[in-house]
Amino acid sequence: MLTHLTETSLHNILKLFNRIWKVKKFPSSWRRAVVIPVLKPGKDAKSPNNYRPITLTSVLCKLLEKMVSSGLVYVLEKKKWLLSFQSSFRFGRGTVDNILLLENSIREAFVSKKHLVSILFDMEKAYDKTWRYGILKDLYGIGFKGNSPIFIQNFLKTTSIRVRIGNTLSDGFYQEEGVPQGSVILFIIKINEVIKQLPTGVNCSLFVDDLEIYCSGEDMGFVERKLQEAVNKINEWGKKNGYQISSQKTVAIHFCRRRGLHLDPKLLLNDCTIPIVRDAKYLGLILDSKLTFKPHVNYLKRKCTQSLNIIKMLSGTSYGAETSTLLKRIALETYSIKPGRH
Repeated sequence: MLTHLTETSLHNILKLFNRIWKVKKFPSSWRRAVVIPVLKPGKDAKSPNNYRPITLTSVLCKLLEKMVSSGLVYVLEKKKWLLSFQSSFRFGRGTVDNILLLENSIREAFVSKKHLVSILFDMEKAYDKTWRYGILKDLYGIGFKGNSPIFIQNFLKTTSIRVRIGNTLSDGFYQEEGVPQGSVILFIIKINEVIKQLPTGVNCSLFVDDLEIYCSGEDMGFVERKLQEAVNKINEWGKKNGYQISSQKTVAIHFCRRRGLHLDPKLLLNDCTIPIVRDAKYLGLILDSKLTFKPHVNYLKRKCTQSLNIIKMLSGTSYGAETSTLLKRIALETYSIKPGRH
């Protein structure tokens, strides 16, 4: 809607933004948000944990936040503060970079007949538990002065939240910690430090809160010791900064093509054994221990078959849907199977 405003209206909005920036005050209406719970695909509707919260806030607030974030990213990139392992919210980078980095390392391990063990971490409600004071502390440490940290502090101040289900609104409650939905760069500023906890010999990649570490070697004992040291340091860092790593959802994969029987490593997280799985989804791609990609191909085949069956039902000449409807359906399915979207 904002794109259709007149030049005069856009100029008035810019004046409002400059006024907010100058006086360092936020409109009270921007501190109110409505959350709509959306059920995750294939999950039990009776469990509250199976819903994804979608937060609705002021459009003008989101626009101003995007403008400030662009400047923030520019300064962070210029100061080389964001580590190269973080691929999210950066120009020319994406999930494919992290996937190719891991795939290349796995293939090198196969060629040199080494073991490579990768751990995929799951952080419980990472956005909701981000320490706001920690973000401001890191900003001052980077060298941000003046209006920028004050604006971000005001932006992060307590927000009144109400949950809407249908036409019913809950009573308001206040969010004391965490970052607003969509404020990726603020989350990245805080989680960037986790990479610095890794010991020598352990590599990693990070996309927002999708943390993956791996280590390779001919001796499984060496790999196990290095990864356990890394897990302990990451877990300790998480506890100090308000994050909780899920012992149930964190998994490991042992990539190996060496002949004979090879024992899997035993890794612990919060006194629980990290399960070693044959395949797992990483940034939308299903990786298997032999790197054949067969599980991912079968997954895509099932999705495409389901869609094709629907199209067959709709394409009957006497009872089917219109051509435009079918083309729209095909376009949506083609978009949904792109890398990082499934």
